[in-house]
Formats: sequence, C-alpha cells, structure tokens
Amino acid sequence: MINNFKNKVFNVLMIAIITLISLMCIIPMIYLLSVSLSSSTAVISRQVFLFPVEINFGAYEAVFNDKAIFNSMIFTVWLTVLCAACSILITIITAYPLTKRNLKGRNIFLFMIIITMYFSGGTIPDYILVKNLGLTDNFLSLLLPYMLSAFNLIILKTFFSSLPESLEESAFLDGASHLTILFRIVLPLSMPAIATLTLFYAVGRWNGFQDALIYISKPDLYPLQLKLYMLVYNNQMSEVAIVEGASTGSIASDNLKAAAVMFATVPILLVYPWLQRYFISGVTIGAIKG
Repeated sequence: MINNFKNKVFNVLMIAIITLISLMCIIPMIYLLSVSLSSSTAVISRQVFLFPVEINFGAYEAVFNDKAIFNSMIFTVWLTVLCAACSILITIITAYPLTKRNLKGRNIFLFMIIITMYFSGGTIPDYILVKNLGLTDNFLSLLLPYMLSAFNLIILKTFFSSLPESLEESAFLDGASHLTILFRIVLPLSMPAIATLTLFYAVGRWNGFQDALIYISKPDLYPLQLKLYMLVYNNQMSEVAIVEGASTGSIASDNLKAAAVMFATVPILLVYPWLQRYFISGVTIGAIKG
C-alpha cells in the first residue's frame, strides 16, 4: 500500500512538472500568435495575452505582400534542404570508415575531429578564411563552413558501431563491397539516427543568421532569420531615435514582428511530426550504444 501511494505521488508530481515545462514552451508561441492576430491598438495598450483582441489579419497581409521576406523564405527553404542533404551525406561517408578498427590513422582522425568540439579558430579567422577563398556574398559561405558537425559525426559513428558485425561479415562473404554494405545494409538500419541528424542540420541552418550577418551583404542572399533580425534591430533603433527626439520613418509594429516570427517558425515546426518517430530512438541509440 505504501509503495503504491508513493508511486501515485511520484506520477502526479512528474505529470505536474512535465505539464509546467510544456506550458513554459507553448505559452510564448500562443502569445506571439495572439499578438500577430490582434490590432495594433490592442497590442500597444497591452490588452493581449493568450487570446487575440480585435482580430486583424493586416500583419500577415503585410508579411505575405513583402516580396523581400517571401524571397528570403524561398531562399532559406532551398538553402536548408541543400545544407541538410550535403551535411548528412558528408557525415555518413566520414562516420562509416571511422568504425573500422583496421583503418590506418583512425585514432588520429578521431582526435582531429573531436578537438574541434573544444577549440575553434574564432570569428575573425573564419571571416579571413572565407574572404580569402572569395566566398563572401556567396551562398557557399552559408553552406561549406558548417557542413560537418563533430557532435553529429560522433553520434552517427556510435550508431554504426552498434550494428552487428555479423551482418557485414556475411555480406563480405557474398562478395559485397564496402559501398554496397553501406548503402544496402548499414543505411537502411540507421534511418532513426540519419533522420534525427538530418533534422539537427536542417534546424541549425534554418535558425542560423550570424554567419549571414558576417559574410553576406547582398539582400538577395539574406536568409529569413537575418531578415527577422534586421526587422527587430531597425525597430529598436527607430524607438531609440524617437526617445532622443529625432525624426524617423515608419516603425514595424509589434504585431507585424510577431507575424514575421510566426511566418519563419511554423514551416520548420511542421517538419517535426514527420520525424518524431525517429527522433527519440535516433538520439538514445546513438548516444548509449557502442
């Protein structure tokens, strides 16, 4: 009886904690949605919290009618798909050889990869390198420097190492090559890890804007997150100018900023339900087996 009571208390406590954490995650999104659907007057007077006040779709109309934001959305989708595909391909062809104990220099390669997780050149050396390669104002500067993640590589290598060696030995006896084994045996069995890491790469590229802020000056190559950053930054500068008594042009209202954030957030959120069944198993198996 006492154990059952303790279990019930524990379950109730865990449910309460998880519910609280879930609300902490979802309430900001609900607030942004409410602000984006409310009138500017209601937002300025701070009447909006969890429900829209004086529902108005003007902010979304302004976002969809802004060709610059819409073009940035298309460019960001294209860049995210390309980055995720190239990154997962490079990660696969790098991780698989590192699982072979007879690979010469294997430990040296692993050391060179792992050390980048703790030390990096820094922003200025990265910029000098990209500039000397002639990649400034080029979409490749948003793709090549971050194509391979050491953390994701270690996860995938650990996952590959957890697969039974007998499968590969049987394939070798049947005359299969390393590439045949990789693409016909290893990859189909590694779909949870591959789908999870592809999502990591896609989300990282979708949310990235600092590299574009440093390397890109052409508006046509601005990713969507950089557009949002500039929208918020310009709004803050306009507010400072007003406080100081300077004249300024039109200021982006809070509901317009909220609509732009929702416009940039919803597409990547729609990807999660399709990969959810792979997500948990991919992370846990790749993290604990080896």
